Amino acid sequence: MQADGRVALSDVSVRYGRRVALEVISGEFMPGSMTAVVGANGAGKSTLLAAIAGTVRLAGGAVHCSARSRGRLAYLPQLAAIDRDYPLTTKELITLGNWREFGAFRAPAASSRSLATKAAATVGLTGRLGRRIGELSVGELQRALFARLILQDAAVILLDEPFAAVDAQTTSVLLDQVVRWHQEGRTVIAVLHDLDLVRAWFPSTLVLARLCLAWNATEVALPAMAA
Repeated sequence: MQADGRVALSDVSVRYGRRVALEVISGEFMPGSMTAVVGANGAGKSTLLAAIAGTVRLAGGAVHCSARSRGRLAYLPQLAAIDRDYPLTTKELITLGNWREFGAFRAPAASSRSLATKAAATVGLTGRLGRRIGELSVGELQRALFARLILQDAAVILLDEPFAAVDAQTTSVLLDQVVRWHQEGRTVIAVLHDLDLVRAWFPSTLVLARLCLAWNATEVALPAMAA
């Protein structure tokens, strides 16, 4: 279990102008937990991940996450937020996951490039390393982004709709990696819309409707979706 994998929310609220996105959310993601975040469109799911990642300003409350301050938090936004026109190869994108090792002014060391090659193999991208990211399919790009997360070696991993618009084979590969992270004791928090997938794979679930409707074991929390 990762020592800095705890994420605690204390009356977290977020507003965009006059619109309330999240209202007084309190609770705790325990180290090594694997939690699905579900709710209707506009329920605040993506906003919650952004609040934990520190990329959105809070209107109230606090997020306690030592992994964030130590650079051990990894955040994968929705694919729509990724600029596919940026001139990177697949291998360069993956290698950026090891950014802490080489920074802005040094080329990645051979060890970083080796880790990138290994991560690419884990997600089935060995034959795509030289391609520009704009040439990848949606599923291949998501595999590459997961490989980049592998290199980040994070204690807390935030995933926003990681299986949206990808095929069944890619979903299976990515799910295997999510389960592997969980088995390694990392804290995984994933926004999902496929409730069958949530029931099958995620031990705990947070149900949002701007407010917290339920936060418990999945079989206990999910009935709140019908409320």
